[in-house]
Amino acid sequence: MNAIIDFTNKFKNNIVISLNDIKKEFPKFYRHRLTEWQNKGYIKKIIRGFYILSNLEMNEFASFTIANKIYEPSYISLESALRYYNFIPEQTFTITSISTRKTNKFKTDRNVFVYNNVMTNLFFGYNIVHFKNFSFKIADREKAILDYLYFHRHFKTEKDIEEIRFNVEEIKTTIDRNKLENYLLRYNNKSFIKIINNFLNYIYHD
Repeated sequence: MNAIIDFTNKFKNNIVISLNDIKKEFPKFYRHRLTEWQNKGYIKKIIRGFYILSNLEMNEFASFTIANKIYEPSYISLESALRYYNFIPEQTFTITSISTRKTNKFKTDRNVFVYNNVMTNLFFGYNIVHFKNFSFKIADREKAILDYLYFHRHFKTEKDIEEIRFNVEEIKTTIDRNKLENYLLRYNNKSFIKIINNFLNYIYHD
């Protein structure tokens, strides 16, 4: 019992606990205890090599922090970021991220974590959010829109974009259009630039 108490006290402020974290703090740790503690309900496995304490209160911030930690480097974007900024109405348990690593998906008992691959030159435009013990990287408003439309290029025309049900007023009043257009220059893709111009025409249409 003392071992789990020591473990809990050491990692009580950690949202995610990795095997590397455990080895660093407890060099002589017996890995079979992780299975034992899962069975006893002290900890929960997220994916191989990553755990959380069972008393962790799961919420959006926890899910975002976990998403960043279990697949690095990555940042929250696409649908998850658009929902976070109230740009789209949909709510799901899928946490969507951008990564320079290969496209991947992990299913857990609460969330599905999806990672979309981009080249290193497109891995930019994110901020770090700190709240209580939570800390996660998330696309800023402008980059979240670009990431989404980059991976959903079948929404080509203004009519197509209308089907996404964007919260037009929220986008219009909170994004920095100049920043978005400067970001867009880094894509160097004529067809994608045309899609974004159609998006901007849709949003700012009077």
